[in-house]
Amino acid sequence: MSDQRTRLAGSSSELEYLQNRHAGIAEVEAIHARCAELYPDFDIPLEDFKQAIIRAVDKYATALSGNTSIPTAEEIRKFVGELQNADLYLTLGCARGNEQAWWRFDKEYRSMIERLAYRLVGQGMDANELIDSVYVELYGTKTTDGVRQSKFRTYTGRGTLRGWLRSVMSRAAVDLYRGRPSEVPLEEVTQTRSFGNERSMIDEVARARYRSATIAAIDRALSALDAHEKLLLLYYHVEGLKLREIARIVEAPSSSIRSWFQRRKQKAGAQRIHESTVMRWLENVYKKVSDRFRLELKNNHGFNPDEIEICLEMATEDFGPGVGLNLERFAKGGVDETQAEGAS
Repeated sequence: MSDQRTRLAGSSSELEYLQNRHAGIAEVEAIHARCAELYPDFDIPLEDFKQAIIRAVDKYATALSGNTSIPTAEEIRKFVGELQNADLYLTLGCARGNEQAWWRFDKEYRSMIERLAYRLVGQGMDANELIDSVYVELYGTKTTDGVRQSKFRTYTGRGTLRGWLRSVMSRAAVDLYRGRPSEVPLEEVTQTRSFGNERSMIDEVARARYRSATIAAIDRALSALDAHEKLLLLYYHVEGLKLREIARIVEAPSSSIRSWFQRRKQKAGAQRIHESTVMRWLENVYKKVSDRFRLELKNNHGFNPDEIEICLEMATEDFGPGVGLNLERFAKGGVDETQAEGAS
């Protein structure tokens, strides 16, 4: 037994478990025959199928190892009978790289994969990228000791293959937008989420999609600002200066944006800047960022007005260094009242 399996307490318990397991999988040969009849286009050796069943049983037994008793032969027999054995047989064929198995897989699941991809990330390149990345995972591009590391090898048959694929795709879609793998084990996700729960998975992926688009749109909107506009935002939002303090900086002869102010001043010889002038400048910047933000989401991400509002709402959150500018101001077109009052 593996280290995982030997966690069953004591050598006598281990021996008892092995005896129960042997009795519990006695019908594996008959199950294998039924699966082979269902999929006559390809063959999975009986021993390979048996080892896959044993891995599933061992995992089941390990999950129960905290109990004082080990699973009986009858409990194991019942467990094996409840496995999605036909699905397991098909995934074993795909994991072995059998072309006929892959044709059967495509026939039964390709359309479902495509529909779910469109639901998770929308039409276009993202959906195609998601489908491709899932197929790469399922096929396995790496080999270890001559064995292709197909994602199918993690499927134990405890849930339906359809439900397992949904979990694989949901996690892949989140990775597509977050750029990092999920910390939740796939087996745990598969066992705890049914497709009746699909709405929550789609919501999670949609939020990752909107968050990614929001950050990108904010970045593009801010990068489109002129140098003096970026300085104004830096003074007000990053350094937390009051409107009056910003006005005094602009008035200073050494100010980086004094020449810009002098070109804009209406009255010849005007040297003083009122706080309300700084407020007006900021409001113009907010509007410029807001317009560019919405345009980016519409043109580059294909978002509709409702989706743009979702992103605008998300933009009020703190996305971390360099992205934490609160766009709620842009929507309202106003400046923080406490800073305005402090400046007067």
